[in-house]
Amino acid sequence: MAKQNYCVIMAGGIGSRFWPLSKDNYPKQFLDILGIGKSFIRSTFDRFLPIVPAENFLVVTNAAYKDLVLEHLPQIKPDQVLCEPIRRNTAPCIAYATYRIMAKCKDANIVVTPADHLVTNEMEFQRIISKAFDFVAQPEHSQSLLTIGIQPTRPETGYGYIQVDEDSEANLGTVVKLKSFTEKPNLEKAKQFFAAGNYFWNSGIFVWSMSGIKAAFDNYLPEIVAVFDRGKDVFATEGEQHFINTNFADCTNISIDYGVMEKSPNTYTIPANFGWSDIGTWGSLFTHAAKDNNNNAVAGKVVLVNTNGTIVNIQEGVEAVVQGLENYLVAYRDNSLLICKLTDEQKIKEWITEL
Repeated sequence: MAKQNYCVIMAGGIGSRFWPLSKDNYPKQFLDILGIGKSFIRSTFDRFLPIVPAENFLVVTNAAYKDLVLEHLPQIKPDQVLCEPIRRNTAPCIAYATYRIMAKCKDANIVVTPADHLVTNEMEFQRIISKAFDFVAQPEHSQSLLTIGIQPTRPETGYGYIQVDEDSEANLGTVVKLKSFTEKPNLEKAKQFFAAGNYFWNSGIFVWSMSGIKAAFDNYLPEIVAVFDRGKDVFATEGEQHFINTNFADCTNISIDYGVMEKSPNTYTIPANFGWSDIGTWGSLFTHAAKDNNNNAVAGKVVLVNTNGTIVNIQEGVEAVVQGLENYLVAYRDNSLLICKLTDEQKIKEWITEL
């Protein structure tokens, strides 16, 4: 385990697509939605711990969630939780973590990950991340920006795609140059990508050296650099949080994909297959959940009658009877109830806004 390996866990979202389980006061990353005995953020931390020292983890989150992070990750110290006063997408989040790490280790190699992914083959995952660390640590690749690609198993419209030149089967587990990025496609496009064989899902897991990501920010997002440069001497000091509280809102609201990765000519991927899902929707949870003989996924004290292909999630202490549904979602938590067709789950965000 290299002492200069750092892991940044992005854990500031509210997971509104998992309403009513995920809410502002207790968002998705702190839930055990899969019923495995630990939360998403705990699983993410444990997954990286064999290749990153515990003291080299940083969790970037909303200030309201700091205590929750420390509760779920008792191995880290309070100063390893970076608190954003306002949500500004992934580029400012990553810039903040970069400046903190730069104050401690100028030759760091960094992996950045969301807090809420599922990985079923953790040994293969760790092998791929270690290979990515080794790649960006080489002097000739110190300016390279690498994203982990996932071999698609279906035409998926919920993920972004990355393209390489060669056939995917030949590239699994090896570093290859990226050709293009594509945001979430429609179904027709997704089918074309799946058939082409040289497209992968963009996992949103990034690996780079300190010098590589800092140069990329300088080149492509100088306005964000200008914000953090105002306080370049306060990072890793007692003055850091005050500086962030008074300056972070000046950052452009932009993702690292749009702001950096799609502009850089130095992008690479390692296509991989380690049982990955971002579990971003009820539908993706349904795909991975255990099911009964009628293809229902049930959590809680529930009686099903003439019900098929349905996911039912009822909080402890509540009883439910569900009759006559097919391909539906039924979820109840803290006096909030959701009943909708699984095919309409992409509208949940819109409905919650109305509510």
